[in-house]
Amino acid sequence: MKKITLGRTGLSVSRIALGGYPFGGVNRANDWDPWSAAGRATAIGTVNYALDNGINYIDTAPAYGEGNSERIIGEVMKTRRAETVLATKVRWEGMGKQATIDSVHESLKRLNTDRLDIVQFHGGMFTAEQYQHIVKGGPLEGLMELKQKGEIGFIGLTAEEPWTAIQFLAHPEIDVYQVAYNFIYQHAAKHFLIDGAKAEVGIVTMRTMTSGIFQRAARTLAPEWQPAHDLFQVCLEFALSDSRVHAPIVGMRWPHEVDKNIELLERFTPAFDLAALPRMTADVYKAEDSE
Repeated sequence: MKKITLGRTGLSVSRIALGGYPFGGVNRANDWDPWSAAGRATAIGTVNYALDNGINYIDTAPAYGEGNSERIIGEVMKTRRAETVLATKVRWEGMGKQATIDSVHESLKRLNTDRLDIVQFHGGMFTAEQYQHIVKGGPLEGLMELKQKGEIGFIGLTAEEPWTAIQFLAHPEIDVYQVAYNFIYQHAAKHFLIDGAKAEVGIVTMRTMTSGIFQRAARTLAPEWQPAHDLFQVCLEFALSDSRVHAPIVGMRWPHEVDKNIELLERFTPAFDLAALPRMTADVYKAEDSE
């Protein structure tokens, strides 16, 4: 398994991470129900299988199925915690220091561990007021106290709108950023990924596979694309081709999906660093002229 250092954390993580959302969400169209006994057993088997095959970075959240994802992963952590770089999240809206601490303690119980490697503020788009609440209203202070006690290793955050995460880069206490960045949503490339790389923070991607949106749209707009080239493969190769991204997060429900993603990772070598891809019209013209 290819490994990479997660920015300034120094953590050695697998080049792809196992996303925990599928272990909290039902998808009946694909006969997936992690709440059923059979589905739960399959999910636990998939987590074990991912670890068996070198995927050591696991990302989850208490919001994924009201703790169901954490509980499933926690079953595996009973015996395999030392093999795992374990990340979860914490809500912050309307929460002060103690509520933040209490939420993390609940996650620790569900995950069957006394220490988390990364705890992230679970966010979408951070307004200036929300930023102030996090850094001055108690949530960040709560996570810093837990870090000082050794209950968490590093602090991070997640952002659906990456540009709203830039304001947090001024805080050296926040080391890991999980941002939406994929084949069809590339806003982060024009701002956050530039500043984040300069700050040497750990950068992981959410929505790596576009949450299936690209594939669903292509099914109507260009149905011939999928048979010609696996669009999920295109999305993973996109994320792996940007040198600023340390670990794309990928949801995997069954062991065969783990096999497929690892196979792709092991045989793929980027031909071009997408950090250098022109994303403004004038820059595209310049690139074409130089070619």
